[in-house]
Amino acid sequence: MKNINKAIAFAKKETVLIVAMLLAVISAFFITPDKAYASYIDFRTLELLFSLMTVTEGCKGLGIFERSAKFIISKVNTAFQLSIVLVGLCFFSSMFITNDVSLLTFVPLTLTALSTLGEAGNKLLIPIVVLQTIAANLGSMLTPIGNPQNLYLFGVSDMKLEDFLVLMLPFTIVAGAMLFLWTLAVCKKSGKLSVKTDITAENFDTYSTKDKTKLSGYILLFVLCLLTVARLIPWQITALCALAFSAIADRNVLKTVDYSLLLTFCGFFIFIGNMGRVEIFRSVLSSIINGHELFIAVAASQIISNVPCAILLSGFTNKLNALSFTNKLNALIIGTNIGGLGTLIASMASLISYKQICRSHPHIKGRYFAYFTAANIAFLAVMALTVKIAY
Repeated sequence: MKNINKAIAFAKKETVLIVAMLLAVISAFFITPDKAYASYIDFRTLELLFSLMTVTEGCKGLGIFERSAKFIISKVNTAFQLSIVLVGLCFFSSMFITNDVSLLTFVPLTLTALSTLGEAGNKLLIPIVVLQTIAANLGSMLTPIGNPQNLYLFGVSDMKLEDFLVLMLPFTIVAGAMLFLWTLAVCKKSGKLSVKTDITAENFDTYSTKDKTKLSGYILLFVLCLLTVARLIPWQITALCALAFSAIADRNVLKTVDYSLLLTFCGFFIFIGNMGRVEIFRSVLSSIINGHELFIAVAASQIISNVPCAILLSGFTNKLNALSFTNKLNALIIGTNIGGLGTLIASMASLISYKQICRSHPHIKGRYFAYFTAANIAFLAVMALTVKIAY
């Protein structure tokens, strides 16, 4: 019975991984395993994901993000200042440490900060955590390292870094403006409140020499990751540096890397590679996707989430010519990022906040879900209008 419960818990936690592996196994019945399987795997994307996760997990373990957030929160005096800081932390940090890490780091801090404000904190709890979730998902769309689907599609597209930033900048600006206005409206509705949380800044000078060495190493490793993203350094060098540094200086960080995400990518790579060799399946799916990449990316993300959606659709995007392929991948980048809005599973990062709420405030999870859905639909509508105007 205990093993069954463990299996059920694992299935609930790693549903996407299980689906990816099942699809890979099923596809193997159509295409018998051969040497071509190795060509399916995008090792560059996997290496960058591993290296970036090593950096973010290492810095999180050192408390860098939490200490920085506490320093900022300790300086606020009003409900609006506190709210805009909490939402802004997720929006801007997700551009560099991914939407998942941003929410894992700052939502617990938000729950702690708001719990010290009594009734005022209770009024702000649901809207602020929902806005943090939206902020993390939309802020992460600006950079190739903001989320896994961006990293993958950026690699597939062979885009220049500046082209990617220019492509996503208009949507990021609109998202930031709407988050600011929504946060302002929430705080006005809650009334003019003066707040002072019990959270105080922590001194960075308390770090030991060993921790300072680790931090310096992670900063250098992050720079290597950026240079690899910009295609200035071979991914093999960054992979070796990440593995060597973590193994020597911070071995525990290797235990916290999300290997299930890496395996999920591998499962989808194998499935897409195999089904791409089945002519009927490839031609039918390509004809459906062709010319409708953006709409299908948004719609499919609502059901299977945006990361597997990006991998699946890119594998069957018609490569008629270089310009056409670039335009199609641009549409996928925009579509899978905007598609992270909507349902609770459109972006798996959204489940992080939901689980935190369910764990700490189970009695409000129904209200949280309703507010989350309404806010996501509103943001999705505005982003869709932005697409119509700008793209």
